[in-house]
Amino acid sequence: MKISREISWCAFSAASRPPGLWHRIQHRLAIALVAVVSLITATSFAQTYPSKPIRLIVPAAPGGGTDLVARVLAQNLNEALGQPVVVDNRGGAGTTLGAAIVARSPADGYTVMLHHTSLAFNATYYRKLAYDTLKDFAPIGLVAQQPFLVVVHLSLAAKSVRELVALAKAQPGRINYGSGGAGSGPFMATELFKQAARVDLLHVPYKGAGPAFADLMGGQVQMMIATMSLALPNAKAGKVRALAVTSAKRVAPAPELPTVAESGVPGYEFATWYGLLAPAGTPKAIISRLNQETARIVEAHDTKQKLARQGLETLTDSPEEFAAYFGQEVKRWAQVVEAAGIHAN
Repeated sequence: MKISREISWCAFSAASRPPGLWHRIQHRLAIALVAVVSLITATSFAQTYPSKPIRLIVPAAPGGGTDLVARVLAQNLNEALGQPVVVDNRGGAGTTLGAAIVARSPADGYTVMLHHTSLAFNATYYRKLAYDTLKDFAPIGLVAQQPFLVVVHLSLAAKSVRELVALAKAQPGRINYGSGGAGSGPFMATELFKQAARVDLLHVPYKGAGPAFADLMGGQVQMMIATMSLALPNAKAGKVRALAVTSAKRVAPAPELPTVAESGVPGYEFATWYGLLAPAGTPKAIISRLNQETARIVEAHDTKQKLARQGLETLTDSPEEFAAYFGQEVKRWAQVVEAAGIHAN
């Protein structure tokens, strides 16, 4: 064969070639061979994937927004992939426990994670983590986002964000707000609001958004930035007053509510995003397969309707787009955390 003759000629003439040149040729041939073998192996693996159940880690307790999105996704992925997708709730340590489990898992496509915005701000909020936020995960794709609402107790003399800001500036540190604890979504959303509006608010932490919102309705706290699924029904029932939505645009479930940005705090934007990630090193062919199947699911009418009832908007993008967005989010929240001087451990 021609190829055999050429290889034999290379071997025969090796002695006549300069040693440095021959070593470079061997090195390049070895790299090329490894690349070809890796490509064949990855392609073959992806063609048979999945051949066993997939574990979907949720770094939060059952019943929350992340758990809701994960279970809707898992139910549909079961059918799309032909294998069970089992939701595994691993809450604790501000969602860092579940993330650490995924970071240490084999990069074979059989352990994935549905996380949210806290993965980005935890990168700076926690001084020590058991994983590298930007290096230990392979982004698969965004799934959904949920805007928050700025809500106040009915007794507070503020019927708009402008009036709230004016009141806060007139009484620095006297208006208090509730959250699910330092480092939680409502907490970070309010810290961002404080910086954008240049106001001083007093933080009252709770063990969860539910108890904080209960005390908002009871008048123990005066303000809260809460998820739409929690705040909107209570606002419509007249139990709290909704002032604005935190997203960049007005939302269909409450079109009458202005955004915070158009209410006198330009540039303010906050929404909890939910995204699917795998351990770093997961084959690109598997990442692509999971991205495509997830996109089909979240674009389906039934999924859109199911999540919309909870105040969620579905999203789709490519793994590369999600990776770029995630990197931007980590930088954005690092600036917020550093400016506020807030850190854990």
